Amino acid sequence: MRYKLTIEYDGSRYAGWQFQKEQRTVQGELMGAAFRVFDTWQMEIYGAGRTDAGVHARGQVAHLDIMGENIQPDQLKMRLNDVLPHDINILSVEKASPKFHARYDATMRQYVYQISKRRDAFGKKYVWWVRDPLNLTDMRKAADMLQGFHDFRAFGDTEKEGQSTMVDLHTIQVTEDDNRIYITFAGSHFLWKMVRRLVGVLVEVGRGRISLEKVEEFMEFPSKEPARYTAPPSGLFLEKVAYQAV
Repeated sequence: MRYKLTIEYDGSRYAGWQFQKEQRTVQGELMGAAFRVFDTWQMEIYGAGRTDAGVHARGQVAHLDIMGENIQPDQLKMRLNDVLPHDINILSVEKASPKFHARYDATMRQYVYQISKRRDAFGKKYVWWVRDPLNLTDMRKAADMLQGFHDFRAFGDTEKEGQSTMVDLHTIQVTEDDNRIYITFAGSHFLWKMVRRLVGVLVEVGRGRISLEKVEEFMEFPSKEPARYTAPPSGLFLEKVAYQAV
């Protein structure tokens, strides 16, 4: 059986999504829960995005291939949640086509980064507190420059040699309420650490330390400078993953 899982998790206690033998990861916890339900290690779990240590998700998608009894989706959701830790929750389970792939079939991924305007007693694990006032007008101008199909080599690392650094970044929106600033990114896919580096550069623009001309230079002449501004993982959420309707 192949199942499509939609998952939310607090990444604070985990070394990212990807399974690691010596550290707790979200994928590892899901594999352990599936073993307890099906009593077999004959399984594969693939996620739509490999979130880093400390990064959260409200709508991560994964597919689970499992050898064992055929369990109905609602029952599987309940049984997995019964054995998963409190900070990982299965939102929905669907039966999927054997051809469905959570990562390669995704057409859009959306991330939201949360910046706190003030010291927050409850949200430290879920925001980046930036003490300086930020010029949102300039941040939005920089965001407009970054949208589109570009080479984002300066903003991300590749997982393997020869991987393309071209990304179709559909939208970047900068919004705010009384206490927080939200930066929303939607794109075909993202390079490793790309979102956090984009956030860091936008914040430096908002502080007045980086000019709009400098942002344009990063796009035209890739450098390692944006890596210096990488935002902390705490404020980043994988919000949702979209797939083409069948």
